[in-house]
Amino acid sequence: MLDNLNWWEIGALLLLALLIFGDRLPAVINDGLRMVRNLRNMARNATGDLSRELGTDIQLEDLHPKAFIRKHLLSEDDEQAIRKPLQSMYDNLRSDVTGVHNELKDVANAADLRGNGTRPTTATGGAVPAPAPRPSYDDAT
Repeated sequence: MLDNLNWWEIGALLLLALLIFGDRLPAVINDGLRMVRNLRNMARNATGDLSRELGTDIQLEDLHPKAFIRKHLLSEDDEQAIRKPLQSMYDNLRSDVTGVHNELKDVANAADLRGNGTRPTTATGGAVPAPAPRPSYDDAT
């Protein structure tokens, strides 16, 4: 939980808490711990009640709606029937994106003048002439 804090930051937070709460700090910590224990007990009781009413074993992670439906209401055949149309659309989209990516790579490689040291060529095989330098405002004045 406190993996990204070093010892100096933790000490500064404790000192700040001591300055803010003073001699009430132990009571505030005790109240916070009691609240966390009560929340855990409420979650444990809720999962126990659901397990008894549904007749299956439910864990706290199963209370997420997607996980609950996937685990307790849908069979594997139902889940595959739901996924099949979406999977084919995903596969088609992925192949299209891969094709576009490959074409962009080919265009980038063909346009890269520094990569292969040669100038690009036209369809007839001749070298593309270098663009003429633009005259600047300083040259005209």
